Amino acid sequence: MATQSNATMDKIISLCRRRGFIFQSSEIYGGLNACYDYGPLGVELKRNIKDFWWNWMVGRRSDIVGLDASILMAPRVWEASGHVAGFTDPLVDCKVCKHRFRADMIVDPGKCPDCGGALTDIRQFNLMFKTFMGPVEDSASVVYLRPETAQGIYVNYKNVLDSSRLKIPFGIGQIGKAFRNEITTENFIFRTREFEQMEMQYFVQPGSDREWFEYWKADRQSYYQALGIHPAKVRFHEHGKDELAHYAAAAFDIQYEFPFGWKELEGIHNRTDFDLKRHQEYSGKDMIYFDEVTRERYLPYIIEASAGADRTLLCVLSDAFEEQELEKDTRTVLHFHPAIAPIKVGIFPLVKKDGMPEVARKIEAALKPHFPVFYDESGAVGRRYRRQDEIGTPFCVTVDTETLQNDTVTIRDRDTMQQERIGIDDLFQFVYGKMQV
Repeated sequence: MATQSNATMDKIISLCRRRGFIFQSSEIYGGLNACYDYGPLGVELKRNIKDFWWNWMVGRRSDIVGLDASILMAPRVWEASGHVAGFTDPLVDCKVCKHRFRADMIVDPGKCPDCGGALTDIRQFNLMFKTFMGPVEDSASVVYLRPETAQGIYVNYKNVLDSSRLKIPFGIGQIGKAFRNEITTENFIFRTREFEQMEMQYFVQPGSDREWFEYWKADRQSYYQALGIHPAKVRFHEHGKDELAHYAAAAFDIQYEFPFGWKELEGIHNRTDFDLKRHQEYSGKDMIYFDEVTRERYLPYIIEASAGADRTLLCVLSDAFEEQELEKDTRTVLHFHPAIAPIKVGIFPLVKKDGMPEVARKIEAALKPHFPVFYDESGAVGRRYRRQDEIGTPFCVTVDTETLQNDTVTIRDRDTMQQERIGIDDLFQFVYGKMQV
């Protein structure tokens, strides 16, 4: 990347709307608060981020396998996990303007931050979305939209273990939707009511959990460096005793310096044997692991690495964004790692004549089966470069007069703006090589 980001949230939101990364959900009806739709470029970027995570956590390893658990689960799951009784936020209402707030986010106790009116007493608000399964809406048919994906891994731990013949230590990775009826949403896609998690739960022998906890802290730090995030904008935050969740023996947040400050990007937790113990108790099913070598029986401890796909995407956008003041104009550029860029190559004929469009179209047809490309013959080449810079396309290929003579093209690097000549037959290997981590 050329320089560190000079992004603001207003600039990021404007670019996302203008270039088709992210739209407000149900916009033609006035929008639905804290719900967003990913447009043509946004869906590609998000898919690439998820693929990057999956390859890092599952694809390149032999000790981690994947899972795709159902969003709807037996209500007893959420009783065992503690979500039914304890997954709450403190809620207050303004008696004047009727706005609602999380009580722990009120700076002046008892005073509405919007209008100055008096606030109601605090009451606890459960964050799970509740619905009903079947034709009758009664207490027996209540189900919940899952507030996290981890429980689907825990309840399938024995199924995966028995069917895959894995041995401890091993992990299960999952990417999926989760839903939280947040009282207060904020900062675009940072905190929303519908979001996507990328989680890995690693099952280890008790006593080895501290070692594995440190291992995964280091691995996750390396992951963000490989993703192309500026190291100076990433840090660890250790949870103090007053911050630790009831299930955790230790916890660190990986924080990123967003335009609105340092915020959690990913959580790494030592969950001990809390989850398996609870599900064993509530389900009556044996969760004990038998080690055939040592002949020991135990409930595994779990090391969790839990990241948000939407937060990672916002981190990537914030980190990649740059405005450069040039002599004649301002250049907006997204310095995405080539592996996650929505479009890999822009393909331009220098002019719309002399056979150049035909050659450019042949290049498009040759590259398109392998990665996303964009053909553009509209306007001056400089303007076409700017359009691709703004959406983060790492390379632009131009077909010119020399191409017609020797089958070479110019390929321009987004970050340096430098150009070099390369044979048409070498284009695929050149781009593919730059995409590797």
